[in-house]
Amino acid sequence: MGKIVWLASYPKSGNTWLRAFLHNYIAEPETPYSINRLIDFSASEANARFYERYNKRPAATWSIAEVQRMRPFVHRDLTRLHPDLVFVKTHNACLRVHNVPLCTPEVTESAIYILRDPRDVAISYSAYTGQSLDQIITFMNKSQAANRGTAAQVFELLSSWSAHVESWTSQNSSKTLVLRYEDMLAHPLEHFAKVIEFLGTPPEPARLARAIEFSNFQTLASQEASFGYTANAPTANSPFFRIGQARQWLSALSITQRLQIETDHQATMQKFLYL
Repeated sequence: MGKIVWLASYPKSGNTWLRAFLHNYIAEPETPYSINRLIDFSASEANARFYERYNKRPAATWSIAEVQRMRPFVHRDLTRLHPDLVFVKTHNACLRVHNVPLCTPEVTESAIYILRDPRDVAISYSAYTGQSLDQIITFMNKSQAANRGTAAQVFELLSSWSAHVESWTSQNSSKTLVLRYEDMLAHPLEHFAKVIEFLGTPPEPARLARAIEFSNFQTLASQEASFGYTANAPTANSPFFRIGQARQWLSALSITQRLQIETDHQATMQKFLYL
């Protein structure tokens, strides 16, 4: 029975990119690993099918309290997916709901947390959800912001962007690797090497470079264009792999929208050098 390495992020911050890299590094495929097979070496904590053994009613009818009662058991079950480390994607903040942790400490080995400039997150999240930028900017500042449970996935508590970031980055530093999306874009060899080192092995240069190439934005976007991406939201009005660049906010946000985000999240943005 293994232990969980959380692949954690606020939505639209690079979680899928990290998972694609890990799959390409682990499997060493001859061609880029399929974006529609990213459950081969990682699992989504919110996937309702992991919870169904504990509640036979339709997942969309489960209350938050019911989900929280099941969560520790599901996390324990996830450790059985692989004999050593088990990579588990989550968009939950590292908080408690109904006095139950959203990420169970007893089965946790470590966490890799990716954060992204919230001004760019707002743009990408708006395209993904089909909601307006102003709606998303408001949502990102709510302490109780959450993804509701559906037939396919259970409730996730995001909280505000700042609270989400602080909940993960204030954890034990030796057990949490914090990466900025922008640094991964600018210096991929350096920062993806940190991921492999954090997992306990020295990176192999040729293998690392190949995994980065096979998981770069152009490759992922090309796969989506050719084969689709099953994890994209039905409400999305653009591809999941949309632009993949930093500082989109310079042209995509109005001055009012930019200032609202910077006011809402000033302290955390300053802490992580976004202001």
